[in-house]
Amino acid sequence: MTNTDSTHLPQGLSFLTLGTGDAFSATRYGACLSVEHREGETVHRVLVDCPHPIRKILHEGRDTKDLDVGSFDALVLTHLHADHASGLEGWAFFHRFALQRRAVLLTHPQVARDLWPHLQPSMGVLLNAKREGVTMHEHDYFDVRTFVDTIELGPFRIEARTAWHHIPTIALRIHAGGRCLGYSADTAFDPALFEWLSESDLLVHEANLGPAHTPYAELAKLPAELRAKMRLVAFPDDFVPTDVEPLVEGRRYVV
Repeated sequence: MTNTDSTHLPQGLSFLTLGTGDAFSATRYGACLSVEHREGETVHRVLVDCPHPIRKILHEGRDTKDLDVGSFDALVLTHLHADHASGLEGWAFFHRFALQRRAVLLTHPQVARDLWPHLQPSMGVLLNAKREGVTMHEHDYFDVRTFVDTIELGPFRIEARTAWHHIPTIALRIHAGGRCLGYSADTAFDPALFEWLSESDLLVHEANLGPAHTPYAELAKLPAELRAKMRLVAFPDDFVPTDVEPLVEGRRYVV
């Protein structure tokens, strides 16, 4: 995918922070990243998670004038909680009616299993020109590509590992241009998962409350060299971290 407004983007792997909030945030959008790789003038993008209203989120967070739904090679979905997936309906409808193509969606088979049951009540019937109801199916909207361990798309090699959460959820390692971005998604603190993520050049980890999330106190115990390459996401509105940098919406980070 070639971006006509790519001249200011860094070469290699970077990401634009579109949302940093948790499920109850009153001031920020749900956690969402535009992960991008530029080589020369060619830019490839994948969107990690898709909260609502996704086009408004893209419009407000963009640092390139033409960033929109059609700018992405695929959506990578970690799980189906609303603060990560409430924009899926709009994402799919925009692909069908505006872009006239299916949306490529990459996720784990356990997440994909519940995708259409999650969306079918609002997307399962469309009216045709005769105002007749036409039954729709998942494949009418999505090109779902499931993976358990690794999948490749353009310059990206994306690895998955299941996380500890209320529903099926995956953490990610996204490789491109010889660099790697780790992303915890929502998860209870898991030393084995963190060891897997720590192999990344930069890792984004949630910091929230409850048995299915990672308390900041656990992250604060980690060695300084790990905390130095960590950024926080999905934290409460009143949370003030002491020595781990939180992501800022609208800011680009080079991996």
